[in-house]
Amino acid sequence: MTTASKITLSRVLMIPVYLVTMYLSHGEAGMWMYLSLAVFVVASLTDFVDGYIARHYNQVTDFGKFLDPLADKLLTIAAMCIYCEWGVFPAWALMIVLTREFAVTGLRLIAVQKGTVIAAGWSGKVKTASTMVGLCAMMALPGIPVLNWVVIAVIVVTTLYSGIEYFIQNWKCLLS
Repeated sequence: MTTASKITLSRVLMIPVYLVTMYLSHGEAGMWMYLSLAVFVVASLTDFVDGYIARHYNQVTDFGKFLDPLADKLLTIAAMCIYCEWGVFPAWALMIVLTREFAVTGLRLIAVQKGTVIAAGWSGKVKTASTMVGLCAMMALPGIPVLNWVVIAVIVVTTLYSGIEYFIQNWKCLLS
C-alpha cells in the first residue's frame, strides 16, 4: 500500500473518532466540539496531502482513485447526518447531496463499462472543499443559525452545480 493510500485510509479511520466526539459535544461549544473540529480539520487536510503525495511521488493507484473520493464522501456526509439528526441541517439538503453522490457514482460506473474514465472535475473539487470549510465553520461557531444557513446554501449550490456539470459534460455515456 502506498503512502498516499495510507493517508487516505487514515481519513476513513478518523470518521468514527469524529462521530464519537461530535455526539459527546451535544452540538454545543466546548471541549468536545472543538476536538471534533480538530479531528475534522486533520481529516480534511489529509485529502490535500494524499493527493499531493500521490501525484508528486507517482503513487496514483486504482485503490487510491476508489478510496479517496469515498473517504471524502463518508467524512462530509457523516457531519451532515449528525447536523441533520440535531435539526440543524435540513433533510432535503442532505437528500440533494446524497442524490448527487449516487447519481455521479452511477454515471461513472456506466462510463467505465463503456471504456471511459470520468476524472474528478474542478467543480467537484470546489464542492468538496467548500463543504469541508463550511462544516468546519459550523463546528467552530456552533449555534449561529445565519451561519448554518449560509453553509447549507453553499453546500446545496455547489452540489447541484457540480452534479449538473458532470451530467452535461458526460451525457453521451448514458446514450446507447
